[in-house]
Amino acid sequence: MFLPLPVIEQLTPEQVTSWELHFAGDGHERPRSIEEGIWRRTQERTNAEQSGWNQDSSGRRRIVHYRYQYGLDYTFPVPRLVLMDLYLFHSLTAPAPEIDAYLNNLDAWLREGRWRQKPDGCWAKGDLRVTLAEYDEHPQDERAGRDTPDGFRSVDVCFISEDFKVPRTVRNLPWDVLAGGIRVKEHRGEPTIAENLAPLLDFLPFQVEVGCGTSIEAGIPPLHYLHEVYRVTARRDNSLTQSHAFTMSPVSDMLVREMLLGAELKAPDLVAMFRACFLAEPTSAHRALKAMYDAGHMVGPVITHNFDVLSARVGLPELFVRRYDQKIPPVPLLPKAKALLVIGLHADRRAVQERARRKGMRIFFVDPEGLQENGVFKEYPIEGAREGDILVRQQAIPALEQLCELLGTVI
Repeated sequence: MFLPLPVIEQLTPEQVTSWELHFAGDGHERPRSIEEGIWRRTQERTNAEQSGWNQDSSGRRRIVHYRYQYGLDYTFPVPRLVLMDLYLFHSLTAPAPEIDAYLNNLDAWLREGRWRQKPDGCWAKGDLRVTLAEYDEHPQDERAGRDTPDGFRSVDVCFISEDFKVPRTVRNLPWDVLAGGIRVKEHRGEPTIAENLAPLLDFLPFQVEVGCGTSIEAGIPPLHYLHEVYRVTARRDNSLTQSHAFTMSPVSDMLVREMLLGAELKAPDLVAMFRACFLAEPTSAHRALKAMYDAGHMVGPVITHNFDVLSARVGLPELFVRRYDQKIPPVPLLPKAKALLVIGLHADRRAVQERARRKGMRIFFVDPEGLQENGVFKEYPIEGAREGDILVRQQAIPALEQLCELLGTVI
């Protein structure tokens, strides 16, 4: 793979302006030119259905962490959106015989992929460098005081673009996430099902928390697309509610194999999500939120789990909470806000709703509780809706357009 890697070959003047306003620079709530993701999969009794845990099979672990830097390239007659730097870290812990077999595979993939070993021990191809490290006891486990199961070993594989500097604090992020433990799922209560958001009119002004529902409506792939790209979950069918098996065994791991045998072929998958986010346009749902914000019915920043910047692109302040450096990031729940409207979000992973309930705010959900896939509606219930909450089973666009009509607000 050679860098900079084109993501969009030719940008229009409007797209250049959008990049400069909404993605470039440090004047935002987060570095928006960086895309980052972390998955940590552990094999324990509490996740047996997904991890394959049983009395005779436990202790496997798989960690995937990526961090990509994007930018504009002006070396050609027209500006291009490019991937400038890449960092992709992969760690496996498994029984020693499986690790030994995996190391043999790595050696074969390096040779088949025509990687060259450098004097410093890394492997090089194009602008990428690969380092391999094997451990009887992983140094991060030693650092955290975690025991390695008897007879287990670990292997780390790290892809990084030449001269890309990744701070230690960033490299430690997946291990900090691992130390946070497995998220305990919430217990679904019995929310009140409503036809529309008319009950919200009794709880003005309100604040907003958005998940991937608004992004999907804008044409951005759902999160499980990334699960497939990074091979973290085996999707056996199209069901969203099925507990899909984690990829835990070294023999089942295709990500490193794909990168070693053809990183240039894998690259379009790696950048597809950022490309989709950049090309997406705000929908009437985002414009409805802006109209209600301007009218004073909605207050505070949009509390967002999305990295598409769509709310900001209609002029709304954003607070990005899909963070890895803070398990529970601070959220400004304003004293005058009487309700929290949650749009297209299925689990309260950052405890925003929990904190709003403690403040006495009423919780409203807008979510169809499922997706259309191949012409079939697949159920995807909200995880933590409770008694006293109001749930409107609609997509964001019709629900928010109708709310504007009820409020007499022009979009």
